[in-house]
Amino acid sequence: MIVNLKGFFQNNIRVFVAKRIWLLFIICVFSCKQEPKNTQLSGSVFGTTYSIKYHSENEHNFQPQIDSLFKVINQSMSTYMDDSDISKLNRNEDNEVDEHFIKVFDASKQIYKTTEGLFDPTIGDVVNAWDFGPEGKIVNLDSLKIDSLMLSVGFDKVKRADKTILKENANTFIDFNAIAKGYGVDVIGELLERHGVENYIVEIGGEIRAKGINLEKQHAWKVGVEMPHFDGSQSILKAISLHNEAMATSGTYRKFKVDENGKRYSHIIDTKTGYPSTTNLLSISVIAENCMMADGYATAFKAMGIEKTRAFLQQHQELKVFMIFENDSQELETLSLNGFPEE
Repeated sequence: MIVNLKGFFQNNIRVFVAKRIWLLFIICVFSCKQEPKNTQLSGSVFGTTYSIKYHSENEHNFQPQIDSLFKVINQSMSTYMDDSDISKLNRNEDNEVDEHFIKVFDASKQIYKTTEGLFDPTIGDVVNAWDFGPEGKIVNLDSLKIDSLMLSVGFDKVKRADKTILKENANTFIDFNAIAKGYGVDVIGELLERHGVENYIVEIGGEIRAKGINLEKQHAWKVGVEMPHFDGSQSILKAISLHNEAMATSGTYRKFKVDENGKRYSHIIDTKTGYPSTTNLLSISVIAENCMMADGYATAFKAMGIEKTRAFLQQHQELKVFMIFENDSQELETLSLNGFPEE
C-alpha cells in the first residue's frame, strides 16, 4: 500500500495550526481582558479637599453633576457666602430654605435632642466671638458679652414649618459646619448610586462614605485613622475596612489654644456656659450608616467626653466609635466601642 505522506503531513499541519490559533485566541481572551479600573476625581470644596473613586462600566465622568451639587449645597448652607440661604436666614432677610437645608436641619434637630443639647448648630456665634486670638492665645472676652451671646443660643428656639424656618430670637445664628460636610459626602454617594455605581468611595475633608469594594484591589475599601500630632504633621495610626458604611472623624489636636498657665483648650465651646472646654479627647472617629449622622455625632462626642459617650453608646449600638485620648500621664491611649473595626 502506498501512503501519501505529503497529504498526511499537510493535513496534520493544518490541524496543528488550527489548534495553535484557537489556543492563542483562548489565551488572549483571558489574558487580554481588561482589569477593573477606578475613575478618580478630586478638587476643592467647602474650604477643604475632596477625593472620589468609583467603578463605572462605561467609565462615565460624573464631574459636571458633582460640581453642580457642590454649588447647590454651598448656596444652601455656606455661611461664607453672603447670598446663601443660611446667610439670609441669619440676617433675618429670608426664612425660606431648600430640601438640602431641610434634611440637615432635621438631622441636626435629632442629634440635638439625643445629646441633650451638646450638639447645637446655634453655638457658632459664640465660637466666632471667642476667636481664640493669634498664636494660640485665648482672648479675654467680657463675661457680659458671653452672657449676651448665649441668650440667642439653643436649637430648641428654632422651628421648621415645611420650608420655612422660624427663630424665636432674631439674633440666633445657625451654622451647620459640624454636619454639612458629612451631608455633602452622602449626596455624592447617592448620586453615584442613582446611576448604578455599586463600588465607590467618597471623601471630603476626611469624612468618608464607601460602598461595595475597591475592584482594582479586589478587597474592601481601606481608610486610615490619623495619629494626633500637635505640630501639624500627619501619619496613620491604623487602617480599617469600610463595608457599605460611612466614617467621620473630629479632632481637637489641630484647633486648640493655650492660656497663660499653659492649659490647653480645644475649640469646643460648652453649649451650656459659652466658655471653652478642656478635654483629654484628641480624636473621635464614628462609623454610621450615613456620613451626615457620623459627622454630627463625632462633634457631639467631643463635648460629651469619654464616660458620657461610653454611656450614650450603650443605648446606640448603631454607632461604632474609636477614641484617642491622653491619660493622666499625658500618654496616648485608644478606646474602641460598639465593635469599631480593629483593621
